[in-house]
Amino acid sequence: MGERAALITGGSGGIGYAIAERLGRSGYSLTISGRREEKLASAVERLAGEGFDVEGVVADLSKPEEAERLVEAHGERWGRMDCLVNNAGIGIGQPISEITDKFLDLQVAVNLKAMVILTRESFGMLQEAGGEHGKGLVVNLASVAGKAYPPWLSIYGATKAAVISFSHSSQKEFGDSGVQVTAICPGFVATDMTEFVQGEIAPEDMIRVEDLGEVVSFLLSTSPNCVVPEIVLNRPGGGPDSGGM
Repeated sequence: MGERAALITGGSGGIGYAIAERLGRSGYSLTISGRREEKLASAVERLAGEGFDVEGVVADLSKPEEAERLVEAHGERWGRMDCLVNNAGIGIGQPISEITDKFLDLQVAVNLKAMVILTRESFGMLQEAGGEHGKGLVVNLASVAGKAYPPWLSIYGATKAAVISFSHSSQKEFGDSGVQVTAICPGFVATDMTEFVQGEIAPEDMIRVEDLGEVVSFLLSTSPNCVVPEIVLNRPGGGPDSGGM
């Protein structure tokens, strides 16, 4: 068991898996969550094969009780939390005139509400870690969509703008407890979630999932005196200034 432990939601693939792998290389014990049991088991097996201490917890984060159960399972397994990565998210594009209650509620539940619940339930363990070594960390995966206000993805963009706002507010509440909060706002990353646009933007021209792992590693490497409230990752020619992602 590592001296420090991290909980990564949406850790069975894509950005979450890359972050988990990077934290594993840094000596963290890992809890990763995902909705699909088979995919999660495969991710746990691969991470364990690299020599990492890892636990997988199946959780549907659209349900508040499962978010609470996830934090409880992490605490029971590792007894501490030094890093929380709120990565799980869902994006569903719809024109405003066709927005459905089902997809509106689902995006708010997973992208925003689950993040709030997970942070609330982890607050005590994170503060204990911050008091111990001055470097508890919360990473909230937002998006350039939360700053660029894209059409068609209006609900997704709105939830990600809320993620950024919550990150700034929660940093103020953690104060000087030794816990830092950062919202990461990437443009298009080469994952399954961006398949809808890969006919226009080649995956090889997108941000790499490994880039996100290195960003988290950077955040953990800075001193307790250096707070990074927000990081925007743009593709060349993309980003909020151009209205692109």
